Amino acid sequence: MTEIDFAKGNGLVPVIAQDAVTGDVLMLAYMDREAYDATRRTGFMHYHSRSRGKLWKKGEESGHVQEVVALELDCDGDTILAKVRQTGPACHTGAPCCFVERLHGDHDVILTELVSVMRRRMENPNPHSHTSKLFASENLRLKKLAEESAEVIMAAKEHDKAKLAEEGADILFHLLAVLLAEGVDPRDVLDVLAKRRMPPAKPASSG
Repeated sequence: MTEIDFAKGNGLVPVIAQDAVTGDVLMLAYMDREAYDATRRTGFMHYHSRSRGKLWKKGEESGHVQEVVALELDCDGDTILAKVRQTGPACHTGAPCCFVERLHGDHDVILTELVSVMRRRMENPNPHSHTSKLFASENLRLKKLAEESAEVIMAAKEHDKAKLAEEGADILFHLLAVLLAEGVDPRDVLDVLAKRRMPPAKPASSG
């Protein structure tokens, strides 16, 4: 069995926390021997805070704890993959995960990734997930879509570009929830748009 190489990182090893149900990468933190032992002993993720220089239990103040499902060590023995059951958001900002800002890549990928995550939430409900709650209640889905439509209209009337972009993202998200819940593949909507932009067929020549 490979031993954890704490020495390579001056007593610390990076830990990637992954949602055990959805596969989503939640956050990156660090462990020392003390944090590793506390995690094994309690069944909840503990880390070493580099800024405070001490042990901390994830969610000790917010309640957004991470229950351990499995701990896996990489081939070099210096990085741990923690598969966890996350309670509430993983990020201290309130976001579901800490990786929210795209630095590089095609924006089309974002839609594909979002649909993939939403499908997983539909197939593996999480009681703390807003997405799962949308799939569980038709009334909530339709209500939120109507609310976001009104928010888009208000932002447009105020000519607030930043707010309009935010509200546009919200309405797109809730529209996707409605489509997926009704069994409509979002690509079908794109197909409709593609057909609409095609030039009308020319009538066949009579002579």
